[in-house]
Amino acid sequence: MNLSDQPDHTRRRFMQTTLAGAATTLALPTIVTARKTNSNAIVGSGEYQYEVQHQFPQLPEKYHWQTTHNVAFDSDGNLYVIHEGKLNIPDHPTIFVFDQTGKFIRAFGEEFVGGGHGLEIRNEDGEDFLYVCAYQQQRSIAKLNTKGEQVWRKGAPMESGVYVEGEDKFPRANDDNPWGRDRFIPTNIAFLPDRGFLLSDGYGAYRVHLYDSEANWVSTFGEPGKSESKKDGTFKLPHGIWIDNRGDEPLVVVADREFDRLQWFTLDGEHRQTLDGFLWPANVDTYGDVMLVPELVARVTLLDKDNRVIAHLGTDTERIQQNNRETGGFNIRADESQWLPGKFVHPHDACFDSEGNIFVAEWVATGRVSKLRRLG
Repeated sequence: MNLSDQPDHTRRRFMQTTLAGAATTLALPTIVTARKTNSNAIVGSGEYQYEVQHQFPQLPEKYHWQTTHNVAFDSDGNLYVIHEGKLNIPDHPTIFVFDQTGKFIRAFGEEFVGGGHGLEIRNEDGEDFLYVCAYQQQRSIAKLNTKGEQVWRKGAPMESGVYVEGEDKFPRANDDNPWGRDRFIPTNIAFLPDRGFLLSDGYGAYRVHLYDSEANWVSTFGEPGKSESKKDGTFKLPHGIWIDNRGDEPLVVVADREFDRLQWFTLDGEHRQTLDGFLWPANVDTYGDVMLVPELVARVTLLDKDNRVIAHLGTDTERIQQNNRETGGFNIRADESQWLPGKFVHPHDACFDSEGNIFVAEWVATGRVSKLRRLG
């Protein structure tokens, strides 16, 4: 989806588990390597080459990154970054705004500390609004203006019938089963043309909820799946969600993370297509006919309009997987000295700006947002 063609939509725009035996990866037609020019690595090939600028936006000294999660752009081209925040630092913001050069503008979002996760921006009648997903103790969704003033904030849609009592309350200090399938732990939002939106409950019920333009719950589709069958229409951590307008009809695409696949549905939730071979896909974005898929296992993938691989960018999958197997954990994410130029550790979200540059937020302990400046 090109921003210039969609005036009402502005783009945003691990669990402790072993990654041994990850899915067979999507086939890449050409070998893509990284090289350096002017100290910055160049990744990709052909017309899809990018200069990697790690740590693109810089925070003022009084702030520090606390596991970066998502990125988004407003109508003026300003970059918004949401990070998780820490409960023991309650007055530290979770949302930061930067201009096109990466210069800090403002910060807000203290109400999401400890759970800042998903972030999307939509222009509604000339005004931009942020839609936020908060997880862990802050499990809720919210709508804010670009100054951080809250329009509404909601907990679980209890009328859906899939949640235990109390899941519509927040924050939640204690929980005997915080990651259960009857819990509400939302991850990302996709906007519908009628001003409604779709919500992926990625860490909780493994379902997708439909809301109308007044943020009222309407319906639900999908259900938890079984690893031995991976049945279409079921999910194992539906982490990301997006509206794919590249075909004859708009389709909902869900990043079904722990099933290593993308699934496409009609806007009513009817399954249309499944594409396997990813490495924990975390979210989706589109620019023209190109689809962008950040994968949590150390790479970013570009697909063409027929969902064939154009390029894998910043791939460091083998090294990250080997380290995870040897150490039994994700220790590289907490050790910046092991991060390599032009390589990703754990891409958690990525989006295009209006010029086709790519911005990647990574699930690393000290946070990182990289700009991939498109060349040519």
